[in-house]
Order: sequence, then structure tokens, then C-alpha cells
Amino acid sequence: MRIMNRTKIGILLSMIVVVCFSSCKEQKVQKKLMINEVLIDNQTDLEDDYGVHNGWIEIFNKSYGSSNLAACLIKVSSTPGDTATYFIPKGDVLTLVKPRQHALFWADNLPNRGTFHTNFKLDSINSNWIGLYDSGKNLLDEVTVPAGVLKTNQSYARISDGDDKWEIKTGSKDKYVTPSTNNKTLDKNAKQERFQEDDQLGIGMSITAMTVVFIGLILLYIAFKFVGNISVKMTSRNAMKVSGITDEKDAKNMKEAPGEIYAAISMAMHEIQNEVHDNEDTVLTITRVKRSYSPWSSKIYTLREIPRK
Repeated sequence: MRIMNRTKIGILLSMIVVVCFSSCKEQKVQKKLMINEVLIDNQTDLEDDYGVHNGWIEIFNKSYGSSNLAACLIKVSSTPGDTATYFIPKGDVLTLVKPRQHALFWADNLPNRGTFHTNFKLDSINSNWIGLYDSGKNLLDEVTVPAGVLKTNQSYARISDGDDKWEIKTGSKDKYVTPSTNNKTLDKNAKQERFQEDDQLGIGMSITAMTVVFIGLILLYIAFKFVGNISVKMTSRNAMKVSGITDEKDAKNMKEAPGEIYAAISMAMHEIQNEVHDNEDTVLTITRVKRSYSPWSSKIYTLREIPRK
């Protein structure tokens, strides 16, 4: 029986370890980072930190928690069998992407210029396959930019951040290139514009605001009134218990103490709290009186002294 129990316990512990390992692995492979926008032929668009125009790859953190790109891999392939791999270095605080924010990598084949400069360039003629891998070489996201669809200064991007659909950003008013920022920016608020059309003078807004304020004040008055009545009843009930009165009519006939009594009690409490009641200074100080010498008050010149012969 003991051997059977040990076997069952061992099997149970093994199952727990396997479940924990699988859950940890799934959490590690969770896709928080994704490729969001790609620009291949950059002639007059955004400049890098060296003032040079190069192609770039934008990565977006779609989660509401920070995600670190350190030790992740960016792989690019424009021809079959030829894949370039860029290892994102560790130790750079800028690789920590804030929630719903972006990271921009320059495809300039100059990795010595910094963490965000890759060791490859994007092909403006052939199609470009781009893959993002985590530190465990698990694929997080991938995209293929078709050949010949992008012109100069045009990007291939998701319609909005994290969206499944892609489109070509031509640089027009509705589809402008957005490096390191949201792919779709709302320039206007439909609800605000509709409210402005319905209430041009703001009368409805004023009436609504004042109504909310007055309702809040009324509710506060009711709440304080209710709490005050309860406190008064509890106070009178405690006074009845102390006085030994059970009848409410007798309690109503109870006379309140005169104001002199309350004043005396208050004064006594004030003296006790400030420690001024019957406190005297018991330190004695003796100071020598300094007198200046004067022959008029000197005893050696008095007449009591025996004259010299």
C-alpha cells in the first residue's frame, strides 16, 4: 500500500510539473509584440539619429504592459535561402517598449551605430519577408511585403495598430506614413461634433451641468440629515441608559445642564490637556548682586576706627 501511495504521489507531482511548465511556456510565447509598419525606399521621409534616410521597421507592443525586445531576433529574407538575422542587444533601456507604444529599427546595415540599427537592408526590387522572434526563437509575428507595390517614401502598414489587415500608406491626407506613432490617428471626435451641432449655444450643456450639481447637493443634504438624526437618537438613548430612564416621555422632560457647567468642564479639560493646573516652578536661582566700590560707603572711613597716635 505504501508503494502504491508513493507511486500515485509521484504521478501527481509529475503532472503538476508538466502543467506548470506548459503554462509558463505558453506565457513566454504569448504574442505581445508585432510588426506594425515597414518602409523600404526612404528618400525624403524620416531621418535617423545620424541624419540619414534609410528604410525602417516599426514594432508595436499591443499589450497593456511593458515588453522588452532585448534578445529578440529580426529576420529578413528577400531571396529564397538567404536570410539575415539581427540579434537585438541586451542592456539598452530603450528596448523596453511601453504599453501600446512603438519601437523603430533602421534597416541600414550599420549595426555599429546603435541598438536600433540592423545588420541588413531591405530590398526595393524583390519581396521582403520579415519575421520577429523572441529570445527562445519562437515566431511572434511575420509579414511579407510584396514586390513592386511600394513606391518611394511609401510604407506597408496595418490599417490601425495591431489590426489584421494591411494597406499601403501613400502619404496622402488619409493614408500618411506614421513612423513611431499610431497608424490611424483620429483628427476629430464624432460625438463631440454631433453634440456641437445639436447644442450650438451650449444651453443644454449648462442645464445638464447645473442639474447634476443640484442633484448632488440634495443627495448630500439627505445623507447628512439622515446621519444626524441617527446620531441624535443614539446619543439620547445612551443618556437614558446612564440616567436609568426607560420611558421616552421622562427623557423628554430631562433638563439640560446649564451653560456654566459646560464651561467649567471645558476649562478643566483645557487645563488638564495643557498641564497648567497647579504646576509651579521648583528651580531656585541665586544670583550674586554686583556692587561697585565707593569710598562714601566704605567702612574703613567710618568714625568707629581708633585714631592713630
